[in-house]
Amino acid sequence: MGRFRHKSTLVILTTALVALAAVAIDLGKAQTIKVDVKLVRLLVSVKDARGELFGSLEKPDFTVYDSGVKQDIAIFEHHTEVPLSVSLLIDTSGSTATNLRYESTSVERFLRALLREGNPGDAAALYAFNDEVTRMNSFTRREQRLIDSLKELKGKAGTSFYDAVHLASHDLNGREGRHVIVAVTDGGDTTSVKKYEDAFESAQRADAIIYPILVIPITNEAGRNLGGERALSTLASGTGGRVFQPMGASELDEAFTQILRDLRTQYLVAYYPHNVPADAPRFHLVRVELSRKDLRATTRTGYYGDASSTGKASR
Repeated sequence: MGRFRHKSTLVILTTALVALAAVAIDLGKAQTIKVDVKLVRLLVSVKDARGELFGSLEKPDFTVYDSGVKQDIAIFEHHTEVPLSVSLLIDTSGSTATNLRYESTSVERFLRALLREGNPGDAAALYAFNDEVTRMNSFTRREQRLIDSLKELKGKAGTSFYDAVHLASHDLNGREGRHVIVAVTDGGDTTSVKKYEDAFESAQRADAIIYPILVIPITNEAGRNLGGERALSTLASGTGGRVFQPMGASELDEAFTQILRDLRTQYLVAYYPHNVPADAPRFHLVRVELSRKDLRATTRTGYYGDASSTGKASR
């Protein structure tokens, strides 16, 4: 009789253990959740009233708004060392022919500084654009290959700047780290298939910052493409970059130096969007505010996203 009760206890215990194991398995399954939320990364430059970069702020000094809704910062780094992928776009249209030699020399110095002084994961790609866009080099750390390609550049035909931005953005998609497009051009676009809106959206979807370097062949406004220059300015400000307008080789070198300084002192601020209105537009406006009102933050103006899926979690 006692032996029978012992066996019954074993059966009960065994059944209980099996049930507990089943519950544990179910719990394990319940914990495997696919979160359909996009991490929005903002690369932020902060400057004081004199235009000097300011790199000593901390996470509590930043407040981020998405479509007017305050967000919780999930990732914060100052002086981020996340590797750079830099796409260099060189305008080789006919109007740039006289400037190509000193532009190439300046680009060469920029490439050496980028690849020798930064993160060992930094890489650069080189594109030439006139009426066509040519990928001279895919992303590489081999300086000499890039420099040899610069020596092949010749000025001719029209300007397909928007096509160049579109292709470079496509190539940046999927690469780890920070994405940057540096474009040396005399402004304007005459032969692109893509439009301004296509270039802007492509760059935004690639999380790319655009730094146009506007090498103006003439100073008289009557002969300049002012509409093209304004388009460069809005592309830059919309992606968190800025436009440079160097006059001559020495100022071009300084423009590249300032770009490198910007990239070496960026803050990385990232968040998972939440409570974004369901009727938010396809392009979500983003705003970064600082606790110190004497400082100014520069970052991209927003991102393309589907507000209806924001914050949705599924198994």
